Amino acid sequence: MTQKNPLAPGQTGTTTPGRTGAGGVSVSGAADISAFLKTAAAVGPPKVPGERGRLVFALDATASREPTWGMAQEIQGQMFTEAARVGTLDIQLVFFRGIGECRSSGWVADAARLKALMAKVSCIGGQTQIGRVLAHAAEEAAERRIHAVVYVGDAMEESLDDLCAKAGRLAMANVPVFLFLEGGDPVAERAYREIARLTRGAFARFDPGAGAQLAELLRAVAAFASGGRLALADAAKGSRGAQLLLGQMR
Repeated sequence: MTQKNPLAPGQTGTTTPGRTGAGGVSVSGAADISAFLKTAAAVGPPKVPGERGRLVFALDATASREPTWGMAQEIQGQMFTEAARVGTLDIQLVFFRGIGECRSSGWVADAARLKALMAKVSCIGGQTQIGRVLAHAAEEAAERRIHAVVYVGDAMEESLDDLCAKAGRLAMANVPVFLFLEGGDPVAERAYREIARLTRGAFARFDPGAGAQLAELLRAVAAFASGGRLALADAAKGSRGAQLLLGQMR
C-alpha cells in the first residue's frame, strides 16, 4: 500500500506495511422503523443514476485490534457482494497504528485487491487517531462525493470536542459515519454515538471476535453506500443488523 496524502499536516507514517439488542446494537421500536421506511420510500434514491458508491473503510490497527483486523480481512469481501446486488462500490482503506502513523489506500473496486492491501498491514501498538480519519474523509468528500464512512475500533483516546468538530465537517457534506465498537468501553461508546448522531449515521457494538455480527453490519452499510437509503431499507427486510442501523438514521 502506498501512502496517500498525510492525514495531518507535518505528520507522515513509516514505510512499514434505550435497550440493546443482539451484539449491543441500539434497538429502535418497530413503529419507528416502519415510519422511516415510508419516509425513505417517499424521498427516493439520493444518488445519480449510474453513480458508483464510495465508502471509506477505516480501521484501528493498534495492537489490541489484531484479532479484529484478521476477521475484517475475511469478511470485507461480503461488502462488495452485497453492494453488487444494488449497484457498484469503491472502497478506500484507511488505518492508523503506532506513533502517528495514519495511511490511506487508493480507491479499490474489487474484494481481492482490498484483501491484498489489508494483508500487507500488521497491527502496532499506539493510541487512537480517529480525528485524523474524520479529517481525511472530509478532505476526500470535498474533492468528490463519499456516500458513507465505516469505522471499526475498540477505544477512544482523544478529545471528544475535537472529534465532534471534525464530524461536523462530514455532516455538512452529508456523509454519514457508521461506527462499530468491539467490546463495551463506555468512553468509546459515548464518542462513537455522538459522531453517529452528528453525521446522521449509526452506532453498533459487537462482541469480541464476533465475525458474523460485524459481517452483517458491514453488509448493511455497503448496501446503503451503493444504493442509498432505499437499498438499506430493502436489506432491512431480511437483516436484523440492517434494521437496527436503519432505525437510528434520521
